[in-house]
Amino acid sequence: MATLKERLDADLKDAMRAKNELSTSVLRMLKSAVKYKEVEPGASALDDAGIEKVIAGLIKQRRDSIDQFKSGGRADLAEKEEAEISVLQKYLPQQLTAEELAAEVQAAITAVGAKGPKDMGAVMKHVNPKVQGRAEGKAVSEEVKAQLAKLA
Repeated sequence: MATLKERLDADLKDAMRAKNELSTSVLRMLKSAVKYKEVEPGASALDDAGIEKVIAGLIKQRRDSIDQFKSGGRADLAEKEEAEISVLQKYLPQQLTAEELAAEVQAAITAVGAKGPKDMGAVMKHVNPKVQGRAEGKAVSEEVKAQLAKLA
């Protein structure tokens, strides 16, 4: 099984050969972000989990940009960002469905013994390691808030 970094290198070469401009630019940007993370002081070569964190961060940036572009009336730029997200998501593990996320959050609430919204920190601390890379932080946070609000 090839590492994620090897897969990125191979896919970049394939995208360049196929003259796929979108994939080529996104993969180059991703490789650059990974390299940047690796050369930070005190950092070392990233493993697959580290690269997945970089990808998740890039996706989050794209989602924020989409909101900005839509509010600014730039649907063309928002569509470009969405296309980039679809390329990036190929390198993350299968994302949880809403039902799977709700079940994980419910299990965490039960495990922690949460009684209401004030227990959000404890529930997040319990559920985050289990859904890392498979669910966006914002979605997890909203699900935890919603389920804790029902308990109050």
